Amino acid sequence: MWLRNQMSLADFIFEGLFDDSTTHLFLFCLTMMVYLVALSGNTLTILLICVDHGLHTHFLLSQLSLMDLMHVCTTIPKMATKNLSGTKSVSFLGCATQHFLYVSLGSAECLLLALMSYDRYVTICQPLNYTVLMSRKVALMMALTSWLGASLNSLIRTVILMHFPFCGTQKIHHFYCEYPAVVKLVCVNVTVYVSTVFISTIVLLLLPIILVSTSYGFILHNVFEMHSSGSKRNIFATCSSHLIVLSLWFGACIFSYVRPRSQHTPLQDKFGSVFYRIITPTLNPLIYTLWNTNVAKALRRVLGIQITQRLYSQLSQTEITIG
Repeated sequence: MWLRNQMSLADFIFEGLFDDSTTHLFLFCLTMMVYLVALSGNTLTILLICVDHGLHTHFLLSQLSLMDLMHVCTTIPKMATKNLSGTKSVSFLGCATQHFLYVSLGSAECLLLALMSYDRYVTICQPLNYTVLMSRKVALMMALTSWLGASLNSLIRTVILMHFPFCGTQKIHHFYCEYPAVVKLVCVNVTVYVSTVFISTIVLLLLPIILVSTSYGFILHNVFEMHSSGSKRNIFATCSSHLIVLSLWFGACIFSYVRPRSQHTPLQDKFGSVFYRIITPTLNPLIYTLWNTNVAKALRRVLGIQITQRLYSQLSQTEITIG
């Protein structure tokens, strides 16, 4: 069926996100600016954690930034290319690849954010055992679990979806190959498949939410037992950035995928996708940089070193010139 789909079907056609009006041209330029901010912010976070030795315990944060970076690169460049060139078609294989990538990244980010809540729990409730409970090996296993588990889930979903026969105009009412828009083009009964995906999505969201709730339940209990207001403020500073990112991500995912299929409209799907595919990856590095004191200090430290080195080289050149 996969090969027959490739040979018999014309390319899928994207409805797109923007048209040729002045308003949409402005929105397109704004989207590209946001994309560049997301690109630079997440790249900077990854490089900062790699360069600054004091941030090596933030390995999971670097993985989150890598996922966000891949999120925006999976959909936005393709959308921009098609919008500028005027060609809005995508091949069957291209659509399948895009579907696989965005489902993988979305699932991996859900798992990783949940595992990061365990890291917050160990930091606050088990600080003396942190190097053992959250060793480099443990953090690496958490990242691999997120990537591999999500990729396997996405591969199964993509292979099954792309084996269904597609018919009609193959016009996708979206700006990329998102599941709700693609499954509408299938011309056989997919009730069982849709119900299975719906249940698996709820489980994929429910398990991380349970882990997050458990971790923060222990943290909250620990806070209640503290008498120092300074310690409570430190805990708030440690957890606030993660809680904000969690709320943005899971809120957008629940809005986009937990609603029944009958309640989906193309406009709502596009709005939800823009939020968690563009806005959230842009906000995440900004939130962690502004709210995470360790990351903010490391950024100032690295920038300070670079500025000092530049001034030193300029002074050295001046002395050589004078001499």
